[in-house]
Amino acid sequence: MFDQCLYFNTSALARRLEREWSEAFEPFGLTPPQGFMLRAVLERPGSLQHELSDMLSIARPTATRVIDGLEARGYVERQRTEGDQREVAIVPTAQAQAIREALHHASATVTGRIKRTLGGEAFVDTVSRLRTARATLG
Repeated sequence: MFDQCLYFNTSALARRLEREWSEAFEPFGLTPPQGFMLRAVLERPGSLQHELSDMLSIARPTATRVIDGLEARGYVERQRTEGDQREVAIVPTAQAQAIREALHHASATVTGRIKRTLGGEAFVDTVSRLRTARATLG
């Protein structure tokens, strides 16, 4: 019935992936959005909130809520920037640095499992096509 429906198929895929990533990030007490945000902060410490929301393709209020959760768990801190005191840089804490490798390993494990299931070439092609569709639709 919905074989050709982009919404139905991407939503069903998103729900399945949500379960995979929830299991991966659960040992750290993180939701998938928090896990990906923390990985971004660890990769680019000192990024501004708006930069992180752009990087993760999420709305700024959503980014704020995710950062609030990470801050409450002791994984990030907000720091005022020197130039514009209205801007806030997000930096990882020592607690976040301590789980960095384990967090990356958990992510790599999920990605590897999905790649093996789909096949490496199909995985790369699927991600590429989804990125293209996302960019095209704006």
